[in-house]
Amino acid sequence: MAAHKGSEGLVTAGGSTIGQLTGYSLDETSEVIDQTILSSTSKINVAGTLGFSGSVDLLFDETDAPQMTLVAGASLAFVFLPEGNTSGDYSFTGTGIVNSVSYSAAVDGNVTSTASFDGTGALTRGTV
Repeated sequence: MAAHKGSEGLVTAGGSTIGQLTGYSLDETSEVIDQTILSSTSKINVAGTLGFSGSVDLLFDETDAPQMTLVAGASLAFVFLPEGNTSGDYSFTGTGIVNSVSYSAAVDGNVTSTASFDGTGALTRGTV
Protein backbone atom coordinates (compact mmCIF):
# COMPACT_ATOMS: atom_id res chain seq x y z
CA MET A 1 0.00 0.00 0.00
CA ALA A 2 1.38 3.38 -1.00
CA ALA A 3 1.21 6.23 1.48
CA HIS A 4 2.04 9.81 0.65
CA LYS A 5 3.28 12.69 2.74
CA GLY A 6 1.35 15.94 2.58
CA SER A 7 4.55 17.70 1.56
CA GLU A 8 4.40 15.90 -1.81
CA GLY A 9 1.18 17.69 -2.79
CA LEU A 10 0.72 20.63 -5.13
CA VAL A 11 -2.27 22.71 -6.20
CA THR A 12 -2.49 24.77 -9.36
CA ALA A 13 -4.92 27.60 -10.04
CA GLY A 14 -5.35 29.02 -13.53
CA GLY A 15 -2.54 26.79 -14.82
CA SER A 16 0.20 27.83 -12.36
CA THR A 17 1.36 26.20 -9.14
CA ILE A 18 0.27 28.08 -6.02
CA GLY A 19 3.30 28.99 -3.90
CA GLN A 20 3.54 29.00 -0.10
CA LEU A 21 0.92 26.24 0.18
CA THR A 22 0.63 24.92 3.76
CA GLY A 23 -2.40 22.68 3.29
CA TYR A 24 -5.49 21.99 1.24
CA SER A 25 -8.78 20.13 1.26
CA LEU A 26 -10.89 18.74 -1.54
CA ASP A 27 -14.37 17.37 -0.88
CA GLU A 28 -16.50 15.37 -3.32
CA THR A 29 -20.23 15.18 -2.67
CA SER A 30 -23.33 13.50 -4.04
CA GLU A 31 -26.92 14.49 -3.46
CA VAL A 32 -28.99 11.57 -2.21
CA ILE A 33 -32.52 11.25 -3.56
CA ASP A 34 -35.05 9.39 -1.42
CA GLN A 35 -37.22 7.11 -3.56
CA THR A 36 -38.82 5.23 -0.69
CA ILE A 37 -42.47 4.38 -1.31
CA LEU A 38 -45.19 3.84 1.28
CA SER A 39 -45.09 0.04 1.01
CA SER A 40 -41.27 -0.11 1.48
CA THR A 41 -39.85 -1.69 4.61
CA SER A 42 -36.46 -0.09 4.00
CA LYS A 43 -35.28 3.24 2.61
CA ILE A 44 -34.50 3.38 -1.08
CA ASN A 45 -31.95 6.01 -2.09
CA VAL A 46 -30.30 6.83 -5.41
CA ALA A 47 -27.38 9.07 -6.19
CA GLY A 48 -28.18 12.54 -7.47
CA THR A 49 -26.02 15.37 -8.73
CA LEU A 50 -22.33 15.29 -7.94
CA GLY A 51 -20.35 18.25 -6.67
CA PHE A 52 -17.08 19.27 -5.14
CA SER A 53 -15.58 22.04 -3.06
CA GLY A 54 -12.27 22.77 -1.45
CA SER A 55 -9.86 25.21 0.08
CA VAL A 56 -6.18 26.08 0.09
CA ASP A 57 -4.22 27.32 3.09
CA LEU A 58 -1.29 29.62 2.38
CA LEU A 59 1.44 31.79 3.79
CA PHE A 60 0.46 35.12 2.28
CA ASP A 61 2.83 36.17 -0.52
CA GLU A 62 1.82 39.12 -2.68
CA THR A 63 4.63 38.27 -5.15
CA ASP A 64 3.08 34.86 -5.95
CA ALA A 65 0.94 35.51 -9.05
CA PRO A 66 -1.25 32.37 -8.69
CA GLN A 67 -2.01 33.34 -5.08
CA MET A 68 -3.15 36.76 -6.25
CA THR A 69 -5.72 35.16 -8.61
CA LEU A 70 -7.55 33.74 -5.56
CA VAL A 71 -10.12 36.51 -5.17
CA ALA A 72 -13.79 36.15 -4.29
CA GLY A 73 -15.88 35.61 -7.42
CA ALA A 74 -13.00 34.36 -9.59
CA SER A 75 -13.66 31.27 -11.71
CA LEU A 76 -10.46 29.23 -11.93
CA ALA A 77 -9.29 25.85 -13.18
CA PHE A 78 -7.89 23.94 -10.19
CA VAL A 79 -5.65 20.89 -10.28
CA PHE A 80 -4.97 19.01 -7.04
CA LEU A 81 -1.88 16.81 -7.21
CA PRO A 82 -1.65 14.86 -3.93
CA GLU A 83 1.45 12.89 -5.03
CA GLY A 84 3.23 15.68 -6.91
CA ASN A 85 3.49 16.28 -10.64
CA THR A 86 5.65 13.40 -11.88
CA SER A 87 4.33 11.40 -14.83
CA GLY A 88 1.80 8.85 -13.58
CA ASP A 89 0.93 10.76 -10.38
CA TYR A 90 -2.77 11.03 -9.51
CA SER A 91 -4.68 14.27 -10.17
CA PHE A 92 -8.07 15.86 -9.54
CA THR A 93 -9.08 18.57 -12.04
CA GLY A 94 -12.05 20.92 -12.04
CA THR A 95 -13.25 24.49 -12.27
CA GLY A 96 -14.24 26.31 -9.12
CA ILE A 97 -15.60 29.69 -8.14
CA VAL A 98 -13.77 31.26 -5.22
CA ASN A 99 -16.45 31.97 -2.61
CA SER A 100 -14.28 33.38 0.18
CA VAL A 101 -10.75 34.48 0.98
CA SER A 102 -9.68 35.20 4.54
CA TYR A 103 -6.45 36.62 5.93
CA SER A 104 -5.14 36.36 9.47
CA ALA A 105 -2.06 37.35 11.43
CA ALA A 106 -0.70 37.25 14.95
CA VAL A 107 2.06 39.22 16.67
CA ASP A 108 4.49 36.28 16.65
CA GLY A 109 3.14 34.49 13.59
CA ASN A 110 2.91 34.53 9.84
CA VAL A 111 0.32 36.32 7.76
CA THR A 112 -1.79 33.51 6.36
CA SER A 113 -4.71 33.21 4.00
CA THR A 114 -7.33 30.63 3.16
CA ALA A 115 -9.25 30.58 -0.10
CA SER A 116 -12.36 28.42 -0.45
CA PHE A 117 -14.20 27.49 -3.62
CA ASP A 118 -17.26 25.64 -4.90
CA GLY A 119 -16.89 23.47 -7.97
CA THR A 120 -18.83 24.05 -11.14
CA GLY A 121 -19.11 21.12 -13.53
CA ALA A 122 -17.43 17.78 -13.06
CA LEU A 123 -14.38 16.89 -11.01
CA THR A 124 -12.14 14.72 -13.17
CA ARG A 125 -9.79 12.08 -11.78
CA GLY A 126 -6.72 11.26 -13.80
CA THR A 127 -2.96 11.13 -13.85
CA VAL A 128 -0.23 13.57 -14.80
